[in-house]
Amino acid sequence: MWKRWTKYCRRARPGCPAARCCRTNCWRWRKRCDRNTSTRPSSSPFYSQSALPAALLCWLAHIPLRLAYSRENPYHLLSDWIIDPEPHEVLRHEVRRQLDLVEAVGARTDDTHLSFHIRDDDRTRADTLLRSAGIDPALPYIVVHPGASAPSRRYPPELYAAVLEHLGEPADEDGLQIVFTGSADESETIRDVRRQTSTGSATLAGVLDLGELAAVIDGAALLIANNTGPVHIASAVGTPVVDVYALTNPQHAPWQVEHRVLYEDVPCRWCYRSVCPQHHHACLRLLDPARVAAAARELLDRGADSARTSITPAADGH
Repeated sequence: MWKRWTKYCRRARPGCPAARCCRTNCWRWRKRCDRNTSTRPSSSPFYSQSALPAALLCWLAHIPLRLAYSRENPYHLLSDWIIDPEPHEVLRHEVRRQLDLVEAVGARTDDTHLSFHIRDDDRTRADTLLRSAGIDPALPYIVVHPGASAPSRRYPPELYAAVLEHLGEPADEDGLQIVFTGSADESETIRDVRRQTSTGSATLAGVLDLGELAAVIDGAALLIANNTGPVHIASAVGTPVVDVYALTNPQHAPWQVEHRVLYEDVPCRWCYRSVCPQHHHACLRLLDPARVAAAARELLDRGADSARTSITPAADGH
């Protein structure tokens, strides 16, 4: 919608909250937005890493409280503007950053944990899918999620395969099972990893919806993944994490869960890029797979490899 709207933004008009907005067309889009939003506008604040496009949409939707960090002057697009100090003055975890944002308008909580409600039918379905893939959910298993939306955050498939080779023999002795997760688009990446390792595994790539993925992660002894969405699901459900962490952004590590964050330090860290601008991907390519396997074994030895309760809900719902 932002791109379509900007076609009409040709000249500035006094009083318009968008610096390059023609008032006539601005109101045209506001009326169009009215037809597609509730008659009772939300009063909730919002956050966006690119605040101003979202701020415009919220202004068009008559949302009165529009709160965000922004380095640029948002004029009237935001009702509450917090100048963004990061990453030059301070670095905070993304959760802390957002808690501080809403605290600026008086919203506070004593419970700073992430949460994810898993429905009973998602647990039952996940249990069935695991069993159909050859994984016994009553026994310990490791989830491996080798994908990520940004290429800069993907540990190479051959290195994931090497991690499993390092982990494989002890894992087999301990009875640990390995299951891959990912989207349908990541199926080829997972096949590539599995082709390069002799360690046995199963895959649920392209099979799970979000609730089922959370149920699978909740039942796991450990998650090994890039810094991507499943890491934050694991943080919410309490599953230990080995996070193969690209140094693109310092704010997205696991939150309040047992974890190990692994990377190779590089001078170009915190590039905030989806593709490595140096074209070497050294922060991940130089990370020794033996370190990843050792971190996984360390967390398992700390007790994560004890059999967790089956993800199928008990008859009493507890």
